[in-house]
Amino acid sequence: MNPVVLAVLSAGLLPIVCAGIAKWGARGYDNRDPRAWMARLEGRRARADAAQQNSFEAFPLFAVAVVLALHSGAGVEQVAPWAWGYVALRVVYIYCYVTDRASWRSMVWMLALAVVLRLFALAL
Repeated sequence: MNPVVLAVLSAGLLPIVCAGIAKWGARGYDNRDPRAWMARLEGRRARADAAQQNSFEAFPLFAVAVVLALHSGAGVEQVAPWAWGYVALRVVYIYCYVTDRASWRSMVWMLALAVVLRLFALAL
C-alpha cells in the first residue's frame, strides 16, 4: 500500500480514536443525543473530545497539503516522511491533550503545523 495514502488514512482516523478515548468505559452515554452528552463531560474525557474536534479541524489542511505536494510532482519518497511525521506529532498532540500537558500540546501543535507548511512548500 502507498505509504502516503496510509498516512492520510491514519490521520483521518485519529478523531475516531479521540472519540473512543472520551467514551470508553463512560456511564450514561446517550446515543440519541451524543453531542449533549459529550458537552457535559469533564476532565480527561472532555479533553479527549476537544482533541477530537481539533483533529477534525486540522485534517483538511494536512490532506490538501499532501494532495498538492503529490500533484505538483513531489515523489512519494519525499512526501511520506513528512506525512508520517505529521501523524506521529498528532498522536503526541492527542496524548498531551488528554493528559493535560497544555504547554507541550501547544508546542506539538506548532510542529505539526510546520510539517503541513513544509508539505505545501513541496508543492511549490
